[in-house]
Amino acid sequence: MFFIMLGMTIQMAGQDTAEVETGTTSRVKLDGVAAVVGKNIVLDSEIAAFKLSIEQESEGKVTVSDCEMIEQIMHRKLLAHHAVVDSLEVTEAEVQGIVNQKIAYFLSELGSEENLYRYYGFDDMDELRTEFINVEKESRLIQKMRQNITKDVSVTPEEIRNYFNSLKEQNNLPEIGAEVEIGQIVINAKSSEEENQRVIDKLNELKKEIQNGSSFKMKAYLNSDDPAVSGNRDGQGGKYTITRESGFDTDFKEQAFSLEEGEISKPFKTLFGYHILRVDKIRGKQREVSHILIQPEITEEELRRDRDTLTMIKNKVLSGEMTFEEAVKKYSEDKETKATYGLLMNGETNDSKFELTRMDPTLYARISSLKVGEFTEPFYDETVQGLKMNKILYIKSRTESHIADLGKDYVKIQNLALQKKQNEAIAKWVKEKIPETYIKLNNQYKDCDYENNWLKN
Repeated sequence: MFFIMLGMTIQMAGQDTAEVETGTTSRVKLDGVAAVVGKNIVLDSEIAAFKLSIEQESEGKVTVSDCEMIEQIMHRKLLAHHAVVDSLEVTEAEVQGIVNQKIAYFLSELGSEENLYRYYGFDDMDELRTEFINVEKESRLIQKMRQNITKDVSVTPEEIRNYFNSLKEQNNLPEIGAEVEIGQIVINAKSSEEENQRVIDKLNELKKEIQNGSSFKMKAYLNSDDPAVSGNRDGQGGKYTITRESGFDTDFKEQAFSLEEGEISKPFKTLFGYHILRVDKIRGKQREVSHILIQPEITEEELRRDRDTLTMIKNKVLSGEMTFEEAVKKYSEDKETKATYGLLMNGETNDSKFELTRMDPTLYARISSLKVGEFTEPFYDETVQGLKMNKILYIKSRTESHIADLGKDYVKIQNLALQKKQNEAIAKWVKEKIPETYIKLNNQYKDCDYENNWLKN
């Protein structure tokens, strides 16, 4: 749902605007101000965008009024405003990394940069990226403020049981949809030693040319396989700003933090290929770096060899020669799922179960017809960052839809109870913060029946 909401917000933000008074000392060019919360403005277009996103996500089954929607948005703006007041930090590197991933996602959906920025009503990628950054920064501030408010909130086993029993007494136990646990075994695509050496020799040649005066940036444009090299922001011309906490490959960060300013590394390998890297500037805990990535070519014969290996592994498990977990430990090359005995983890629920009706459509298409203990055929996959692999998926368990049971669904009940308690803590915080925060509403929203006292009556 977030991608839809982000997209709709961006789309509305790209529309024509008009200059209006906001109640502060400056005039801001906006399309129509519905409310001001602290230093944050609620636009008419935001209300329309969020309403539409909810209706689209629910396929028309859920509708909200303008009054309901503006209160939800003011709630978000209040959190964002006080995140800044409380000096909660969102770093540029943190935001840029997330924005790059999301732009890559939308590019994969729409095909080109021109299609992307025109679809959302902007004149170029710079305008679109700026709006993405603004939306993401606000979203991260809200997330950090919520975490700050609820950091000490927890639930005891007794509270979980009481919560479950209260739902049961009200005949309001949730229905748990059909779920599966999915395992995977991954073999990363590998190139030949001869091809690897060709790439290393090429990078050494580029390094020598740069040391002799050639432009690193131009060499990156002409040679780098980093998809961001020809973009308009982070990664353009091979340049990045990183910290030790940035979501870059560990080997990449080790190189960046082991070199002196102006020094160029030897060719080194990461999961994405071979690089050379130069530290352009050291700024405290940050490094401004330039790099060139060259990915060795992988032949169809090499990919077919890996698929044959996966078929062999699959047959060993199916014949009982080894368990799935033993096969993961011995053969899988994906570090993240190797640590979970091959199981994929659901980022929304923090457990290993995926509800079929809420699963990524591509993943659902691969596993929907499988029974417990069955595998997919080996298939090729590639991440947004360009990591190439072959893999097989395995159904570890499958549960049909059912009314929630405390024994079987304890983790889910625990999460629901915790979420309820966290929401109560945030609701209490909102009531306390409204009186001390500057809030101004457009006249058309003053007659709404709000849950909170936004009008301070």
